[in-house]
Amino acid sequence: MEVESTVWTEAVAALPGTAVFQPPASQSSLTRCATILGHPLPVDLAALLRETNGIEGEYGDGLIWSAEQIASENQSLREDAELASLYMPFDPLLFFADAGNGDLFALLPRIDRPDVFVWNHEDDSRTWVAPSLAKYLDWWLTGQIKL
Repeated sequence: MEVESTVWTEAVAALPGTAVFQPPASQSSLTRCATILGHPLPVDLAALLRETNGIEGEYGDGLIWSAEQIASENQSLREDAELASLYMPFDPLLFFADAGNGDLFALLPRIDRPDVFVWNHEDDSRTWVAPSLAKYLDWWLTGQIKL
């Protein structure tokens, strides 16, 4: 699934499975998110959020979180002292979705790498799952990503 600008929702809607789209994110919410994170959102994620401020799957799971949830979840994980004593640092990761089992999907925006990783909440592993946000959505909705 190759995604051109302004066709994220069309590309995701064409995939199998259920995808519930939210209204587009405002520029101010994207700016606020980037400010809270301390770095810009990756270009593809920002473009997707401009079309739909989050995508829910069939069971209400967060295929893509809203800009507000991205900011709050990442801030919470990065600032939690107890988590910092249990896990490797979360600062390099930008969590944007959950797997519905406690595991979280992340991008690595600070090194400008488009790959998607999954963080396993039980063993703190960070495993590559897709070469891009578009492939993550494709492979997750078609069942090619197995956790």
